[in-house]
Amino acid sequence: MADGYLESHQRDYEARKEAYLRKKRHLPPQGRRLERPEDEAL
Repeated sequence: MADGYLESHQRDYEARKEAYLRKKRHLPPQGRRLERPEDEAL
């Protein structure tokens, strides 16, 4: 249980840190990435 708690807080921290640094550098916020299928012929 503790591992999941720590991992979730680490992910939240990394997201907040990235958003802060992007704002500090005056870069546009990063949008959601489109998921591409493995077989692009589909």
